[in-house]
Amino acid sequence: MNTMTRDAMPDRSITPPSRLLQLLEGRALWELGATMSIWPLLSMAPKGDGHPVLVLPGLVASDLSTRVLRRFLRERGYYVHGWKLGRNLGLREGVEKALFERLDALNQQHGAKVSIVGWSLGGLYARVLGKHNPEAVRSVITLGSPFAGSPRSTNAWRVYEWASGQKSDDPQAHERLRGALAMPTTSIYSKTDGIVAWPSSIDVETPTSENIEVYASHLGLGVNPAVLYAVADRLSQPQGAWKPFDRSGVRSIIYPRAAKA
Repeated sequence: MNTMTRDAMPDRSITPPSRLLQLLEGRALWELGATMSIWPLLSMAPKGDGHPVLVLPGLVASDLSTRVLRRFLRERGYYVHGWKLGRNLGLREGVEKALFERLDALNQQHGAKVSIVGWSLGGLYARVLGKHNPEAVRSVITLGSPFAGSPRSTNAWRVYEWASGQKSDDPQAHERLRGALAMPTTSIYSKTDGIVAWPSSIDVETPTSENIEVYASHLGLGVNPAVLYAVADRLSQPQGAWKPFDRSGVRSIIYPRAAKA
């Protein structure tokens, strides 16, 4: 019997992005080029206190896909780690256990809480880690992650079922994802995402949770300059003194006013 509460139910009214938005995903190459061309300017992004950061890739991607993001954060002074589990083929047997063990190992290695940045499916993993091991997680940042909608609100659910060999619409999995996290949480999303319907990435805002909208493709979220800056800014928040993202002044041109759940 399904024992999920109304608050835990995914929003099944959210539909996948249009075919046009899917076709526009090729602009991710332009986003990467833009980041490379202004890399020296991005060095002005805030630096942090050197705490550990774990970066999780999206569906069928590996640590190679997050190489630019990890290099950028490493230059901001953090101890940055990939997930080291090969390609992300969904929650196959042993993956979740390995993720919790990796988090625990990093927590012990650095003697500090770990911030987790998860791209797409990696963001769903990040939320599970934060929800079920809050004493080890400092903050969670998701990039285009569909935690608020049904998996059928994405254009990747068939790929997930093929790669993982599991059903994408698993009520128990949704139950583990839903609900506010105990640590500061940021959801970065794009209304022109061609893979994940943007409403499924909107979190309920609380004093320690927020949504940041960017102009980006789904495949470009991990290399988009506006995303990189926002991630660096969020990670630089002092532990215990987190404040919402400041989009005043010129930032309001780059970061539109975020939607609310």
